[in-house]
Amino acid sequence: MAKNKKCILIRYGRLHEIGLFENNNVNIPKTPTLVVIRTARGLELGQVVGQAAAADQARPKLSQEWVKVYYNNSGVNFDPKIAGEVIRIATHDDISEEYHLQKFMQEESVFCKKLIKEMNLPMKIVAVDHVFGGERIVFYFMSESRVDFRELVKKLAQEFQSRIEMRQIGSRDEAKLLGDMESCGQQCCCIRFLQELKPVNMRMAKMQKATLDPSKISGYCGRLKCCLRYEDKSYTELKKRLPNRGTIVKTAKGEGKVINTQILTQMLIVSYDDGTRGAVALEEAEILGKDKQLKSRQVKKESENNGCPKGRNGKKESENNGGQKGRNGKNQPVKNGKKNGEADSNNNKKDVGNGCESCPNCQNNGKNGKNIRKND
Repeated sequence: MAKNKKCILIRYGRLHEIGLFENNNVNIPKTPTLVVIRTARGLELGQVVGQAAAADQARPKLSQEWVKVYYNNSGVNFDPKIAGEVIRIATHDDISEEYHLQKFMQEESVFCKKLIKEMNLPMKIVAVDHVFGGERIVFYFMSESRVDFRELVKKLAQEFQSRIEMRQIGSRDEAKLLGDMESCGQQCCCIRFLQELKPVNMRMAKMQKATLDPSKISGYCGRLKCCLRYEDKSYTELKKRLPNRGTIVKTAKGEGKVINTQILTQMLIVSYDDGTRGAVALEEAEILGKDKQLKSRQVKKESENNGCPKGRNGKKESENNGGQKGRNGKNQPVKNGKKNGEADSNNNKKDVGNGCESCPNCQNNGKNGKNIRKND
């Protein structure tokens, strides 16, 4: 393609498609001027949504970045190819002709519905798009199964003397064609700017702590509102910064357990050992770990600092009890009476089973000592 072409971003058609159109006119239309354009379907009436921009090989230089952002946010890959050309700025006669076509569309819809009822076809006509130049009439319909409408197309073409196109759509496209105002007071997003209607799930509503009442979070189409997707990415990124519930954190008030979080404000609801609760900012809290990990550290710390006579590892230290010591310094039970004239077997058996009750390690040693006495 030749360089330095003038391109304009235009919205056109009943489904509000957007594309780049070459403009060779001297007068550059401004937003939101109505223009007559030529597309693959014929002459149509469109609305300018982007200012004119010089293009290199049909790619806009000045507005390419924001056009890409627009398409990426809608989940559509930006196609830099030119969709058609601008014929002229719409005149009063053009606008009047479009107004008359709107009346013809209603008559065409009524006639098509009558034929569908006579032929007993399982389909529902949603909208009709009569192309501005009269070259084509597009019927949008809904159906739960495949429909053989070849005979219907023949009768419609014979009646209107024009090319007939049947296009099957879903519930979201129905809202895009027929939708009006939403509960927010604005026009439906699918009509205003959304190009691709991406799926929305309940996880998004739960994360944003929206009400789970279907009547309040469902749109015109009966499905979850598309606007739940707008902040889902931000909510997901903010949630990754917060610790999970049950995590132990250290605050200015002491150590406590996270019982809830607030994503937008980045606040932690912490429950302390004394039964009180408080809200703490994420940056003011130090994450220590899970609840189980903290309990394990506390048990270990208590066993080290509770004054156990057997030391940190629960092993009895050397005493002047006259018992014989093995390699590890442990008192060995004397089985065959006195040995070397110093150790008494009864004393040694008592020493083996002696453990303090304040330490779990010592209690285990005590149990082992009892078993040794029984075997002896």
